[in-house]
Amino acid sequence: MDKKTLNRKICVAPMLDWTDRHERSFLRMISQHTVLYTEMVTTGALLHGKDPERFLMFDKKEHPIALQLGGSDPEAIRVCAAKAADFGYDEVNLNVGCPSDRVQKGRFGACLMAEPDLVAECVSAMAQSGLPATVKTRIGIDDQDSYEFLHDLVTKVKNAGCETLIVHARKAWLEGLSPKQNREIPPLKYDVVYRVKQDFPDLEIILNGGVQTLDQVSEHLTKVDGVMIGREAYQNPYVLAEVDQRFYGEATVKKRSEIVDELCNYAAAKVAEGVPVKSITRHVLGLFNGLPGARAWRRSLSQNAFKPGSDAGVIRRAYDEFLIAGQSRDVA
Repeated sequence: MDKKTLNRKICVAPMLDWTDRHERSFLRMISQHTVLYTEMVTTGALLHGKDPERFLMFDKKEHPIALQLGGSDPEAIRVCAAKAADFGYDEVNLNVGCPSDRVQKGRFGACLMAEPDLVAECVSAMAQSGLPATVKTRIGIDDQDSYEFLHDLVTKVKNAGCETLIVHARKAWLEGLSPKQNREIPPLKYDVVYRVKQDFPDLEIILNGGVQTLDQVSEHLTKVDGVMIGREAYQNPYVLAEVDQRFYGEATVKKRSEIVDELCNYAAAKVAEGVPVKSITRHVLGLFNGLPGARAWRRSLSQNAFKPGSDAGVIRRAYDEFLIAGQSRDVA
């Protein structure tokens, strides 16, 4: 597969039920350089699932791409990281940040912050794959939210071979808050992430949490090495359109009309393979977010993509309805 050099200046976060291969392919149409992450894939799904390859499949156009693993058994992590290398991923990442009850029952995610030695073992196991072994974590959990607590974790994963750390600038409450609330209620503490970079200057530190604009990205990049965008990239994907120009030195910015053309071609190819077009269109509803006609685009896709026999034509018709509702082709 055609790998690309990893430059994590801009990344899109792993988001469960969101960043599947169709979403990643769509985002790659908008930015060629942004590093993309899979949804969290559990070691159990890869080792004991009926069809583990479906969790690992991706298109070579998705490079640079990282596989995020959920698990806590170092041997299982080692085997799964080796699978990631075999499939051609550019990075393997360990989830030490998800606070959901389901994840905690599996003894992985944010609850692993309380077991830094085990996290370090998992990093060592991942590193045997030959891929960059990275960690995505919170700044703390429950009442274990001192800087010393975080510093200890960072020290141990660094010594285990982790050279890149992604830090969500909120702590997580393991009980009492839903995953959604854990993304919104604990306050953002960017200064803590900045301090980690100051204390570990040789580590690549990627900041995550609450980033909505490229101006915010630029501000954070004066203090850290990279920025990971989450929900904003999903709900307002065109926010990535200027990433390649502003942060990677590319000359042009792709127009939405060009993206629609690519999207139609992609959808036609996938429908021909038996993929329901609704599996693709559910990810692209925000392409025209904030523009006149955006509601017509969303409504047309939502009403038509689920109908039996729907194909890539629903995207083209939705675009036509967007143009009519917006009363101008200048916004395309």
